[in-house]
Amino acid sequence: MGCLAGPVVVCAVGLTNHFYSKIHKKFFKLRESKLLLPRQREKFAEALMGEKDLIYALAYAQPKTIDKFNIYCSSRQAMRRAVLALRLAQGDQNYLKQIVLVDGKTKIKGLNLEQMPIVKGDRKVFAIACASIIAKVHRDKMMRRYAIKYPGYGFEKHKGYGTARHKARLILMGPCEIHRKSFAPVAELL
Repeated sequence: MGCLAGPVVVCAVGLTNHFYSKIHKKFFKLRESKLLLPRQREKFAEALMGEKDLIYALAYAQPKTIDKFNIYCSSRQAMRRAVLALRLAQGDQNYLKQIVLVDGKTKIKGLNLEQMPIVKGDRKVFAIACASIIAKVHRDKMMRRYAIKYPGYGFEKHKGYGTARHKARLILMGPCEIHRKSFAPVAELL
C-alpha cells in the first residue's frame, strides 16, 4: 500500500476443508509475503495457484482511483471486489465457510457477509498469508511490465516503492502516468 507508483493489488483466497485435512510439506515455510525473498514468493505462488483445493480472485485499484479516494478506501474497495469475485467463482459449490477473514482492523464496508478483522492477519492466518503472496507476486509481474512501458524509473527493481533510487529517478524524470500523485514525494514534484 505504501508504493509511490502502480496499483494496489489484493487477493481473496478460499480453501476447502479437504485442503486442511492434508499435510502440505511444500507450504511449511510459507509466511507473510514481506518476510519472504522474491524467489520464495514466486515458488509459493506457483504452488498455491496450482492447488486444486484453493481458489483465489485478484482485484486492483489503479493510481487514479487511489488519488481520488485515498489508499485505504481504494484497497478496501478492491478487497470487496475480490471477495465477491471469489464467491462468484465458487458457484453453487458452497464449499467456502461463510466468514471473511480480513487483514486489518476493520471490516470491509458494503460486504454482507460475516467478517472477522485480524490485525496483522497476514502474519497470523495461513489463508491471509497465501493471499498476500499471490497478490504480491502478481503485482511484481505488473511492475516489471510497467518498467518496459515506462523505462528509466527502475520499476523492475523497486516495484514502485519509495527507494532512494526511485526518488532520484522521480526527481530527474518527473512523475509518469502510474505514479500516485496524492502521495507526498510525488505531489511535491507536481
